[in-house]
Order: sequence, then C-alpha cells, then structure tokens
Amino acid sequence: MQVFFDPGHAIHRPEAFLMRGRLRANFEVPARAEALASACRAMGLAIGAPPAADTRAIEAVHDGGYLSFLRDGPAAWAALPEASREILANVHPVPEMVQNGARCSAGIVAQAGWYTADLACPIGPDTFGAALGAAACALAGAGSLIEGGRAAYALCRPPGHHAYAARAGGHCYLNNAAIAVEALRRAGLPRIAVLDIDSHHGNGTQGIFWSRADVLTVSVHGDPNRYYPWFVGHASERGEGAGRDCNLNLPLAIGSTDEAWLEAIETGIAAIRRYDAQALVVSLGFDASVHEPLNALAVSAEGFARAGAAIAALHQPTLLVQEGGYAVDHLGTLLARFLDGFLGGVSS
Repeated sequence: MQVFFDPGHAIHRPEAFLMRGRLRANFEVPARAEALASACRAMGLAIGAPPAADTRAIEAVHDGGYLSFLRDGPAAWAALPEASREILANVHPVPEMVQNGARCSAGIVAQAGWYTADLACPIGPDTFGAALGAAACALAGAGSLIEGGRAAYALCRPPGHHAYAARAGGHCYLNNAAIAVEALRRAGLPRIAVLDIDSHHGNGTQGIFWSRADVLTVSVHGDPNRYYPWFVGHASERGEGAGRDCNLNLPLAIGSTDEAWLEAIETGIAAIRRYDAQALVVSLGFDASVHEPLNALAVSAEGFARAGAAIAALHQPTLLVQEGGYAVDHLGTLLARFLDGFLGGVSS
C-alpha cells in the first residue's frame, strides 16, 4: 500500500480554539501527523511525498473566491489595526441575512465570516500552503487507484471533511476526500462511495455531493444533537434532486462502544454494496477512540482493527484519507491496528 505524506504540513500551527466560550490551545497540532507517519514507518510502509497539487483539481471542488480568501486573506487580515496572527471571524451571515440577499463584501472582516463556519478553523499565514499539501496527498492517492492500485493512504494534515465548497470549518480548509472523489470521477469511474468513520459528521463532504447521484456519501458519527457539527448529520438527511437517497447518515448515541459503531459501519458497507461503486474513499478519523480528549464515542483499538477488516471485505479499490483524531499518544497504535485489519483483508 502506498502512503503519501507532505512534511510541509508542520508549517500550519493553529493557536486558537473556542470551547464553551473559552479560547484554549488548538488540538490540531503537527504532532498528530508525525505520530501517524511514525506508525507507517514502524509497519514498514513506504512513505512518499506527493507531487504538487494540480490547482485545476482543487478548483473542480472549491469556489474560486474561497480559494483566493485562503491564499490572500492572512495578509489582508494582518494589515488590520491590532489584528491577531490568525483570522477569526466575529460575524457570520445568518439564514435571515441570506434570505434577504446577503452577499460577501470586499472587506476581510466580512470575508472571514462568509468563508468560515465556526471558530475551530483559524487561518494563519501558512494555512493555505499546508492545506494544498494535504490535498496533494489525496490527489496522489487517487492517482494510485487510477493507475490500478488496490489501496493507498493519504496522510493528510490539515484534515478536510468539514470543509464545504466555499467554507472552512472544524480544523478543515480543503476537502481532501471530495477532491480525491472528483479526481476519480474525472478519470472515468462512474460511481464513487465515501465512507466517513470519523466521530464527527462529514458535513462538508455531504454538502459538496448533496445533489449528485454519482457519489454515495455515508457517515458514521456521534449524534449531532449533542456533538459537532450540531446542525446537520441527522438520519433524515438523504440528499436532494438527482442525489436523493445518495446520502446516508448513521448517527450514534453519545458513549457508543465497539458493537454499535461496527454495526453502523456494516450498515454503511451494505449500502455501498447496493450502490455498486467502482472505488471507495474512506474518511479515516481516529477521534471515535475511547482515548479521544473530546470524545463522543468509546471505540477500542480492537474495534478499529475490526473496522479495517470489514472495509477491506468490500474488495474495492480504496483510498484512505486521514481526517481527525487528537489523542496524539494513541494515534500510532490506532492506525496500526486499523491497517492490520485492513491490509489483512486486502491481501486475503
């Protein structure tokens, strides 16, 4: 299995994180990716740096104005009097504003609110560069499948599944999984499935493919009535138009352990089989772990191994795209156990 990893991720060091009204240290730190890379090396997996991302592949998913904001916004923000190092919005367009014809003005304060969903996605001068590197990993992984590979792992940091086509959120800036899916589609594969097993709903991925029939999105996550992203991720959300019934959410009760989580994954796998996809993209998060500092679920290392085996049993060309997981001291073990199950199934 090929592993793609961009060491340039380390330039992105977000500081701020708002939790229950308090600013605290951000959980999305460079050590996360380094722990995962170390686990890959310990398993004897070859790690390669991806080629630079094709900007056209990113523009196929993300809005041009949004990309310009990520690239140029930090400099405009820094020019404000008494500005913080990172862009943090203090106003967002609420539904009533949108209903009344709201639009984004030219000012950076307005852009910060327009192009971000929350205060869990601070944007610094190095954020866009790191996000491009993460997207490059996903594109390299997709390229591996296009060339006939059976499995690849895109060790992406920052993660991506909360990023919409024109909005950052939840530590995410470019939707790496969606970028990979679009690359696979444009290479001629008619149907792609996404299985998101991060403990948070993959709201950005859902939003990007909401009206499309050529991509099935499945997300297993903590109940959004009590967990981020709070407003979406409910079982009733099935897609619209051509995409009706091509979106499946499987929310779990807070505190769910291995059996409930694995049962939901099996339900998602059954839906993927019925959909008859030509490739699978897995949004692989380890924040469902019992060790997670902000956990909603309580999955063991053995649970991750069993999930890996279950996913491999689909026998689909599979790209694993790294998402969340913030218990740094446990990430290497969790990845190793997942890959033990997954690679054992791929080789059988």
